[in-house]
Amino acid sequence: MDKDSSSTTPTPPVALVTGASRGIGRGIAIELARIGFSVAINYARRRDAALESQRLCEQAAPAGGGASFPIFQADISKAQDRARLLGAIKKRFAWIDLLVNNAGVAPAVRTDLLQATEDSFDRLIDINLRGPYFLTQAVANFWIGGLKKKPGRSKKPKIVNISSVSAYAPSVNRGDYCLSKAGLSMMTQLFAARLAEYGINVYEIRAGIILTDMTAPVRKKYDRMISEGLTPIARWGTPKDVGRAVAAIADDRFPFSTGEVINVDGGFHMRRL
Repeated sequence: MDKDSSSTTPTPPVALVTGASRGIGRGIAIELARIGFSVAINYARRRDAALESQRLCEQAAPAGGGASFPIFQADISKAQDRARLLGAIKKRFAWIDLLVNNAGVAPAVRTDLLQATEDSFDRLIDINLRGPYFLTQAVANFWIGGLKKKPGRSKKPKIVNISSVSAYAPSVNRGDYCLSKAGLSMMTQLFAARLAEYGINVYEIRAGIILTDMTAPVRKKYDRMISEGLTPIARWGTPKDVGRAVAAIADDRFPFSTGEVINVDGGFHMRRL
């Protein structure tokens, strides 16, 4: 006998989080798992770290919710990897409800603006900006086609770009990083304007000083600066802080907002006298 439809467990929504094996990406994946999302965990190199993210998501997910957390290797700076990633996720889940462009790198070596190299510049732009730009283009076109076929979806998909206070606060020893994040901020505005007609909202999470592997080399510097009053909230941010902001967007708490910047920075963005 067929089961009564009211007793059928709904299919969990699906998020693709790039760079989800460590740091902020892992924090985002865990918080999305906590609110019942399946998460496609993308990683570039560290399969072991991606498997740990998978384990932590499984641990955080509501029991019996049916969510899953497969891992997908892909370097989003490469067109063939982006296509393979999207194809694999469509095969596994058929749909994506949330795209989180998180994957990013810092300069291999912090170098004064006057000595910076083109190789470092190209690497950061490729990974931090060009990759997310064209991945978003591909996912958006997939969504537009799908929404035309199934216009009755109760919730439209969303995009979240993980940016940084470096989008506006210049650091002359990592100019390439600042430019990549400033570009990501403009990318948010561009896709927000272009996709609004389809009901697809786009958001930017502008992260502050977050305690991750990326910031470990400068921990003493920022410990001192925070203790001296750099931010009104006198502590490091955590990946969980960023993850909670993404989860609020994913949970459709901002339906009348797009192109919006949400600062998760301890108040760094405020100008104080």
